[in-house]
Amino acid sequence: MTTPPAASATSTAGTTQPRSAEERTPWIKRYRPVRNSWELGIYGGVFLPSTRHEFYEPDLGVEGFGYQRLARAGADLGLRVGYYPLSFLGLELEGGVMPMRVADGRPATLYTFRPVVLAQLPYRIAPFIRVGFGLLGISSPSLGKDIDPTLNVGGGVKFYINRLLALRLDIVDNVATARGVGNARSNNLEILLGLSLRLGKQKEAPAQSLRDTDGDGLYDPGQVGVAPADEDACPQEPGPRENRGCPLRDTDGDGLYDPGQAGVAPADEDACPQEPGPRENRGCPLVDSDKDGLFDPNQPVPAEQIDLCPSEPGPRELKGCPDRDQDKIIDKVDKCPDQPEVYNQIADSDGCPDEIPKEVKKISGVLEGIYFDVDKDTIKPRSKSILDKAVKVLKEYSETRWRIEGHTDSDGDREHNMDLSQRRAEAVRNYLVEHGIDGQRLVPQGFGPDQPIDTNATAKGKAKNRRIEFKLID
Repeated sequence: MTTPPAASATSTAGTTQPRSAEERTPWIKRYRPVRNSWELGIYGGVFLPSTRHEFYEPDLGVEGFGYQRLARAGADLGLRVGYYPLSFLGLELEGGVMPMRVADGRPATLYTFRPVVLAQLPYRIAPFIRVGFGLLGISSPSLGKDIDPTLNVGGGVKFYINRLLALRLDIVDNVATARGVGNARSNNLEILLGLSLRLGKQKEAPAQSLRDTDGDGLYDPGQVGVAPADEDACPQEPGPRENRGCPLRDTDGDGLYDPGQAGVAPADEDACPQEPGPRENRGCPLVDSDKDGLFDPNQPVPAEQIDLCPSEPGPRELKGCPDRDQDKIIDKVDKCPDQPEVYNQIADSDGCPDEIPKEVKKISGVLEGIYFDVDKDTIKPRSKSILDKAVKVLKEYSETRWRIEGHTDSDGDREHNMDLSQRRAEAVRNYLVEHGIDGQRLVPQGFGPDQPIDTNATAKGKAKNRRIEFKLID
């Protein structure tokens, strides 16, 4: 008996704890910021000062005295505390130090103190913007001591890990006065990564425990506060709510359920509940009358599993049909089922052994009597009678395929002879095609001087080597 998955519930020793409000909350809203809460945090990062900063103690009697560039970057460490009267709006105080170097190599320590107003989206992942006025000071043997007011603006994102902890990324621009005469401004950038401890959020009261012995999401009967629709009619066996918590029957174990049960979709009902079968056949077994592993026609199986001879066992490669002589031609179309076919392009589909007819043999091999103009692929007129005999045979035995080979003697350049032999083989093929032979049956190929049948040392031998051959293609 199979049972569908029960409704989700957390079960321990037969007791189900209903899901808490936190568990029911969508992920993006879980642990999100709430009103009247506090956050205490630390941060660390990098401080990128402006090249036009005015963090130095000037000597008005000496032009430019006290100014030096700060290093391109320095560490940035600090603490923050924030109070959030609303889930989307908070007030924070930050204090930090930024140890770094001056251009002359001596140390400098910058420090900041600033109040901040922060507005955020009240979600677990909470983008925010921030703005505030503060102070940014420096203490250095090279630059002296100085404190300047700043406008700090920026933004970032928080990620609330759980009810107690949050990660935070800030990018802050501290806008201060710039070196020189006038009202120019310098931009001093901070990139900060922080961790915050959350305070003031009340814990959710634990829900009352209800028994769900079989863990199917419906509760054991007789408990206070359980609605009738949530009571389990079979508390010791899990089952779907539609069947009142009782298991669905699947007698033959094929994944489809016995008919007549509540909560079972028509597509999941078993038309043959006592015999296992695939879903595609409504749970009924597939028929294989001859037991050869392929199934009788008109059943819901792939085409390659259909038996074309359902009453006689046969191999899969022949679609379930027998082949006594094993010539790959099934018996029901084999004219000689006990004698294997000889595959020679002569009636190869009838299943009977046969020999190459003498007419075909006559044109096989060297075809004597085909002549060409010297060093050309032009067929001489006296070759016509031989080629016409070949046309007649090819038309009579229309299932045959041929390779037309061109050969030359060894005189002259080999590459030239290869090209000449190919062109002559193609000229013969063109003649046959022009006289009604399907070109798909003919494959021209030139071999030049590479396959001599006689010596190239005599004129007689050279004449034999200059030839056209017809060969059946297996």
